[in-house]
Amino acid sequence: MTESTLSLPSGDWPTLEPGWVWLCGAGPGDPGLLTLHAINALRQADVIVYDALVGQEILSWAPEGTELVYAGKRGGKPSAKQADISLQLVDLARAGKRVLRLKGGDPFVFGRGGEEAQTLIQHGVPVRIVPGISAGIGGLAYAGIPVTHRDVNQSVSFVTGHDQTGGPTGSLDWEALSRASGVLVIYMGMKHAPTIRDGLLKAGRPADEPVAVVSQATLPEQRVLETTLDAMVEDIANAGLEPPAIICVGRAVLMRQVLDWQALMRGEAPRNTDPLGRGKPAEQG
Repeated sequence: MTESTLSLPSGDWPTLEPGWVWLCGAGPGDPGLLTLHAINALRQADVIVYDALVGQEILSWAPEGTELVYAGKRGGKPSAKQADISLQLVDLARAGKRVLRLKGGDPFVFGRGGEEAQTLIQHGVPVRIVPGISAGIGGLAYAGIPVTHRDVNQSVSFVTGHDQTGGPTGSLDWEALSRASGVLVIYMGMKHAPTIRDGLLKAGRPADEPVAVVSQATLPEQRVLETTLDAMVEDIANAGLEPPAIICVGRAVLMRQVLDWQALMRGEAPRNTDPLGRGKPAEQG
């Protein structure tokens, strides 16, 4: 795609100045979920430092000659150290580059954007933060799962499935989370699914509680597994699902039976128009 096809609506769009770094969220995968500020940044950057979850189609929208620097971090695979990535951003800015740090999802939602921005500011580099659509919201929406629903939950918790070392998150209070949130959205939890399951069952979540696992969210390769808390580990293995994936725990998952809009677009009928068993039309509160 050429630069001319990326024209923005008329308006006072900000300028990415030399020596600045913009930390920008690229959304959960579908290029159409980029914000206009993200496209504006793509058009101006001299160098784009991008994560593993940023698709090539999005990168192809940058003007010809833009330097592309891969800085992906994937669990269990050789990855650049976070300190090296942060300091590379500092070096590029000090060299007078207009730097776009492009991160999957939202840079401040389990994306280490706060660490990178803090490093830049501590080194005197000016920054701009451009939020993006997080996979825990956008990815589930593409699966037909609303993270909040009046008949299900008044709160939702977003949780990371591993700690800084890549191991299970030992500091999470599963009992407190279970009491406080009707719906749990777990990022990066595939590797430690058994630990997550056991923690939630021990905390009192019902064994038959609905669970959805959304892999490759918002992309053409998206796969959605509907299961239960007790069966999720075995079902994930049998389905052959691989990360990146979002795990959603709670009765909101049942809404996929009526809100699987991608299936509806393919001409399939809803599996159940009243999956919560309200016994009355949705417009009747």
